[in-house]
Amino acid sequence: MAITRGAKKAIRQAVTKRAFNVKRKREAHDVLKDIKKLVTEKKMTEAQALLAKAYKAIDKSKKRGVIKKNTAARQKSNVAKLVASK
Repeated sequence: MAITRGAKKAIRQAVTKRAFNVKRKREAHDVLKDIKKLVTEKKMTEAQALLAKAYKAIDKSKKRGVIKKNTAARQKSNVAKLVASK
């Protein structure tokens, strides 16, 4: 258990930041999942429309430090290939 005032504050901050980071990561994950579902159902125009939303969610996660730069680039590349291939 945290004893000092500063340690208690650090715990509060960590809880707040974790909630925010989980939310950002979940947004990106959900959009990617939706795109994959649309591609398997052969609804390519709708998948194309969601592509910009996926890029936005991934870029925001990267900007906030939730995911690393190369991870973001890989995710964007993979989803672009997925939408373009079928």
